[in-house]
Amino acid sequence: TAEELNVVAAIDRLVLEKAKVDMDRWHSLGLSMGRVSVNVSARRLDDAGFVRLDERDDWSGQVGPRYVVRDGSIVAWITGPEHGPTTPFGIVGAHTDSPNLRVKPHPDTGRIGWRQLGVEVYGGVLLNSWLDRDLGISGRVVVRDPAADAGTTTRLLHVDRPLLRVPQLAIHLDRDVNSAGLKLNPQAHLSPVWGTGHLDEGGFVRFVAGELGVAPGDVVSWDAMLHDLTPPTVLGLDGSLLAAPRIDNLLSCHAAIAAIIAAVPGPRAVVPVVCLFDHEEVGSQSATGADSSILPTVLERITAVVGGGRDEWHRALAGSWCISADGAHATHPNYAERHEPDHLVAIDGGPVLKVNANVRYATDAPGAARVVLAAERADVPLQRFVTRTDMPCGSTIGPVTAARLGIPTVDVGVAQLSMHSARELCGAGEPARFIRLLSALLTG
Repeated sequence: TAEELNVVAAIDRLVLEKAKVDMDRWHSLGLSMGRVSVNVSARRLDDAGFVRLDERDDWSGQVGPRYVVRDGSIVAWITGPEHGPTTPFGIVGAHTDSPNLRVKPHPDTGRIGWRQLGVEVYGGVLLNSWLDRDLGISGRVVVRDPAADAGTTTRLLHVDRPLLRVPQLAIHLDRDVNSAGLKLNPQAHLSPVWGTGHLDEGGFVRFVAGELGVAPGDVVSWDAMLHDLTPPTVLGLDGSLLAAPRIDNLLSCHAAIAAIIAAVPGPRAVVPVVCLFDHEEVGSQSATGADSSILPTVLERITAVVGGGRDEWHRALAGSWCISADGAHATHPNYAERHEPDHLVAIDGGPVLKVNANVRYATDAPGAARVVLAAERADVPLQRFVTRTDMPCGSTIGPVTAARLGIPTVDVGVAQLSMHSARELCGAGEPARFIRLLSALLTG
């Protein structure tokens, strides 16, 4: 899906060099959505010797580094001679999607001499962060293909040049905006402009067809979204900060893929597994979300490959654990009162254990202890986050995965500011720390 553009692209873009980020490589891979992220992740796994399997095929004898892709989700694992039918799984989960603006099925709109695109809000978007930015388009497009079994082929679309903009109303026409606050109606105020002239029915399809080199009549459907074109950058007087799109949660995806690649040589006390899910930002209830069958199905089939049946699979699960890797809230210097005063989180102070008494995060004491010991082995500092008692707590894939599999799950992630903005901020050293922590968990 268009989600593939999220996971794979940012995963390979957050490549580290001496705890900093290789910005040129990140930017050159394009900034988009989950389908691309999965595509980039798959390329990295291929380069590391992993073999891609098809869910429709027989997996008998498929031992070693393997992975499977289901639309905007990917599961990778390693089995070896040291693994038996009841060997537990060590799982790292993350999500490939990010909040954004998605193109509607009838996209062509406009008025009073402007050509615009109709967009729909995906996830918990900070709407104001999409104003006055140069935007590209990315996603997946289904095109007619008589040679294909289904009569269609899916193509990835990634247009990384300035096409669109959502212009904000001038302050002269909104005199109270700085005192009363900016108020945006998603239906009325977020349609980007991408040209002048009269409404052009079919203009979006013709544009997409031209980018893919097909006839407009061959474009059947699409999952397309907008993305910010500002390159990722290291900033600050000391170069300690990283600003980029989709840090939530492609940084975790990048770290998880790097960790399982590092686990290939062994030793491995568990079966290492990484699962990058789609659709976390809208509740995970989809065929590729954390609440779907993809992870339990793959885990059961892994047990079968190493000689076990359903009873052995349940026994393996009884000793398994999961790390839910997702972004955490750093303490905001301008809004410190919004944070729990006894659990302040530094922007470049190490990964964050996330705890909530009402299990909006899945972390419990034994699970937290597992992460603490792994952090000590990896020489990685660890922070703790809880939300203020008088404020509601967000959530992530941790509780969903824990309920789906019935295994201990810990929520942990990298601290950041501007979460769910079109452009987010974290510590430049954090990707390297997070890789070390997840590697220690998968191999320890």
